[in-house]
Amino acid sequence: MKRTAYRTCPLCEATCGLEITIEDEQVKLIRGDQADPFSGGFLCPKGSTLGRLRDDPDRLRAPLIKRDGGHVEVAWEEAWEAVAAGLDPYLAADRNAVAVYVGNPNAHSFQNSLALRPFIKAVGTRNFFSASTVDQMPRQVACAYMFGGGLITPVPDIDRTDYLLILGANPYESNGSLATAPDWPGRLEAIRARRGTVVVVDPRRTKTAETADRHLAIKPGTDAALLLSIVSVLVSEDLVDLGRLDDHVVGAEQVAAAAARFTPETVAGRTGIAAIEIRRLAREIAAAPSAAVYGRIGNHTVEFGTVAAWAADVINVLTGNLDRPGGVMFTRPIHQPTTRAPRRFQPGRWRSRVRDLPEFFGELPVATMADEMLVEGEGRVRAFITVGGNPVLTTPHAGRLDEALAGLDFMVSVDPYLNETTRHADVILPVPPALETSHFDLAFTILAIRNVAKYSPAVFEPSGPSEFDILVKLTGIVMGMGPEADPAALFQMSLASQVQRAVSDPGSPVHGRDPADILEALADWEGPEQALDLMIRMGAWGDGFGADPDGWTLAEVAAHPHGVDLGALEPRVPEVLATESGKIELAPEPVIADLDRLWGWLEAPEPEMVLVGRRELRSNNSWLHNVSVLVKGKHRCTLELNPQDAAGLGLDDGNLATVTSKVGSVELPVSLSERIRPGVVSIPYGWGHAMPGTQLSVASQRPGVNTNLLTDSGPIDPLSGNAVLNGIPVEVAASS
Repeated sequence: MKRTAYRTCPLCEATCGLEITIEDEQVKLIRGDQADPFSGGFLCPKGSTLGRLRDDPDRLRAPLIKRDGGHVEVAWEEAWEAVAAGLDPYLAADRNAVAVYVGNPNAHSFQNSLALRPFIKAVGTRNFFSASTVDQMPRQVACAYMFGGGLITPVPDIDRTDYLLILGANPYESNGSLATAPDWPGRLEAIRARRGTVVVVDPRRTKTAETADRHLAIKPGTDAALLLSIVSVLVSEDLVDLGRLDDHVVGAEQVAAAAARFTPETVAGRTGIAAIEIRRLAREIAAAPSAAVYGRIGNHTVEFGTVAAWAADVINVLTGNLDRPGGVMFTRPIHQPTTRAPRRFQPGRWRSRVRDLPEFFGELPVATMADEMLVEGEGRVRAFITVGGNPVLTTPHAGRLDEALAGLDFMVSVDPYLNETTRHADVILPVPPALETSHFDLAFTILAIRNVAKYSPAVFEPSGPSEFDILVKLTGIVMGMGPEADPAALFQMSLASQVQRAVSDPGSPVHGRDPADILEALADWEGPEQALDLMIRMGAWGDGFGADPDGWTLAEVAAHPHGVDLGALEPRVPEVLATESGKIELAPEPVIADLDRLWGWLEAPEPEMVLVGRRELRSNNSWLHNVSVLVKGKHRCTLELNPQDAAGLGLDDGNLATVTSKVGSVELPVSLSERIRPGVVSIPYGWGHAMPGTQLSVASQRPGVNTNLLTDSGPIDPLSGNAVLNGIPVEVAASS
């Protein structure tokens, strides 16, 4: 029997539409969905591998329990009993003795997004960590200060912009991030085709930089200084024009005063960008009919990531490019209400035990996770729960974290693989593959460059418990209900509570309605889809359960299997703002105060050699290294080194080099390249698959090295708690 299914690819933020040909219940072909109104048939090599991921013999299909140093398969009932027995003593004695880590695959699952918040609340620990603090937390913090608490994040309107400045991003190979758009390459080429301008700032001449109008090879970690110098030019040359934002901005004068000392001439030497080039950037942005400044992981995972994220939007505001077509704009997600109640962003509601680091949005910096496990004392973490992710490869000072996990009393992992992290787990609860799970992008519709929505039902019947049910059952266990906890009953209790809050909210379209009527209206769906239907119907485009007969429901969205295009982004200020003032707060006190630290750092001695990461089109999460078609060809985990540096070190292409940092050392082959500026070396993230006890047969044949053996968990961006993963001082030498 042959059939065709349509769904969204869940492997990165691009959300490309897939057309999947199935024969005898096996995937025969995956190609881009030409009828998808957002992706229009675009597909990268990763998306075509979902069938291979489903069939991967290394993917776990039954729970594992560790016995006598090895993992053995057990029945689900036995696994749940082991989870309850392992966690209960710590939950009863001190809930902070249990830590939770959530990896970035959870952002790609609406089911996980719905289940995780009640689960974390039920655990009741302050030791919650996630991939956010090795990724986007500086952007999230900067936006919370400027626009209000939560995730209110403007995205570059790349389909209409005349001028795009990209810093620390390589969307040709990453497919974009914090700006959801399929076919970034095509969209960037379209800017130039309509005679617009694309400028890339990056220590490497990436594929994105190669296709841009100009590439500026900045020194790693100095993006904040560059952006502030652009602000200083805008002010000193009278190029500031707030446009329609004039009545909606406070703090412009404070920003002008704070940025004045960061002149192009002052920062040129430290950034590696000539003063004349900095002034040119400022003038071009100000003069363009529309412009957008967009920064990503290269300028977030550094010591001044929050200042850099903030300064980018300061430029967008001062040039009148925030909230206007072709600038940076706010999405109107289908599942969120139009307005939000004002909420002041208040970090530091609690602090970490060992390093006294503040929490941000309910989580502690992952850079201190190992400290909480290794350092003796009251409140020490002794039990650990991971949901997706592979922090042994993806978080700083990885060797220390690996040591910490080995010393835990109990660990449970929700994960499809026996990998470098889960090999330490006492119990592994496997999740079904993506094609056996329904899909809707909660996170990425918030960050999309158009207003879009798409619901994809599961392509195949699940071969085991859904990840949603696993997480809900875990919630019941940590609430003390034992291994008999019923996920369906627990979810219905949660859904009833959500409906009750909705009918009690005076601002809700169902205020005053009978909760039973709302629950009955949701009864056509089951489980997490009921919660999703509730969100859509209560959202900005929803039917309000009859309040707007022309509004959307989940059933209406599902009736469009290729997806729904709700239109281009439109201005949303002031309705989108959730600050206490109701305005864009351009000069948050903590950010302005951090500029003194930046000034002092600019005057400090520079290291001779620094390390940065790099992205590759066929690599995203580490488990994709277990797909043979994605890792075939020449080995990609190499040390990229400028020939000028190589000559001084006596190294040639293909030689083995040893890279040493304050915390570790790795050995890997050299790849000479003029693409990287002198004084900088690069190693890709996510490799290092040579650890015993894993079950990754393809990845283990090409293990590469773990670059996070070199990154130090000590330095962080203090405004966001984000780890510093770029600009790491290192020494490079020929291996003996």
